[in-house]
Amino acid sequence: MPVVEITLIEGRNDEAKARLHAKVAAAIHEAIDAPKESIRIIIREVPGVHFSVGGVAKASSTGKS
Repeated sequence: MPVVEITLIEGRNDEAKARLHAKVAAAIHEAIDAPKESIRIIIREVPGVHFSVGGVAKASSTGKS
């Protein structure tokens, strides 16, 4: 049973996350022939202030990115 965890900065809509679920499941199925019903996908969303690149947060507490 493949389990995939994906961490994203919060803010994407439900339709975008549904597409991500479907396409990741399809890719796993194609790559390792896992039955789709055995594939588990977890999306974790974090605030931009909790995610940084090169020591710079993707968003500040004031909402600026």
